[in-house]
Amino acid sequence: MTSHCRWGILGTANIARKNWRAMRVAGNSRITAVASRSTERAEEFIRSCSQSDPVPGGVAAVGSYEELISHPDVDAIYIPLPTGLRKPWVIRAAEAGKHVLVEKPVGVTADDVREMLAACKRSNVQFMDGVMFMHSRRLDALRQTLCEPETIGQLRRITSQFSFQAPEEFLKGNIRMHGELEPYGCLGDLGWYNVRLTLWVMNYEMPVSVRGTLIDAAGSPDSPSTVPMEFSAELQFKNGVSAGFYCSFQTEIQQWAHLSGTAGSLLVSDFVLPFYGARVGYRVSQPRSVQTGCDFDMVDRSTSVELDEYSNGRSDSQEVQMIRTFSQLVLDGRIDPSWGEIALKTQQVLDACLASARNGGALIPLRD
Repeated sequence: MTSHCRWGILGTANIARKNWRAMRVAGNSRITAVASRSTERAEEFIRSCSQSDPVPGGVAAVGSYEELISHPDVDAIYIPLPTGLRKPWVIRAAEAGKHVLVEKPVGVTADDVREMLAACKRSNVQFMDGVMFMHSRRLDALRQTLCEPETIGQLRRITSQFSFQAPEEFLKGNIRMHGELEPYGCLGDLGWYNVRLTLWVMNYEMPVSVRGTLIDAAGSPDSPSTVPMEFSAELQFKNGVSAGFYCSFQTEIQQWAHLSGTAGSLLVSDFVLPFYGARVGYRVSQPRSVQTGCDFDMVDRSTSVELDEYSNGRSDSQEVQMIRTFSQLVLDGRIDPSWGEIALKTQQVLDACLASARNGGALIPLRD
């Protein structure tokens, strides 16, 4: 049995550069091939990545997606293609016996995701979406804090924001502004993370209802339709917990999550992309109002929790942990279906948010 999961990269999107490094660093994985629509484009991608992260033995440049899928030296395929093009290639990769790591949002609809998962199940291959923060050690610490009744108490509210101010060239030419390639716009590109974190906090319990608001929409000059540019949503859970999120291509970089309970609250300032440095963490707050005579003092009572974990391509970073976890499943011959189940639930909530927004903010019921 090989000691390395052999990876092929299907498409040369910019995010693939980050996972190129992760595949090189993980220790149990190796990049063997990259495919683009032409051999020249694949060669240029390999050349560019190799300048900072050379791969011993080199990487094959493949001039078609079909050739990569049938490549004998590829065990797993990473697919960062646009959402609107993704489903057939995921299915074909699975049917060829290749394990699949796919970018998000996973599909155009939840039915798309069900078809992908069914293909992976038939071929007994692993499926996972590329949400890197799911593989950070920070989540283990967060879960422990959430389970401490004296720290947070009973959870009541989850709020989060993920946004960035898109430059003019993004608005005019980025695929995330194209209605066929990325129909969810900011909701798919950014809101996927908000929804995923909310579901993770709730141990993947589905909300009973969703209400979405499309604040603004636009499209690139060549787009056949507009896409969400600014979006907010409210989710209600059966135990009384509520959640709200905001995602946008029109406000400054924000990526925070705030969890509020009956005894305290918890703030993560960088839940998606950890700030540069060697540690990740979050802040727990239990402020108290103290009155003495005519003095009214609001006492902070906050503490920070920090863990050693590098944020950018080092051996313990979340993206490297993602590749390492996926590769080990492949090497062990184990299939973990929970990753596909999580992706499907995320897609279902996303679908409901957009359906609500398109129906004037109507309340959309969901079932677990």
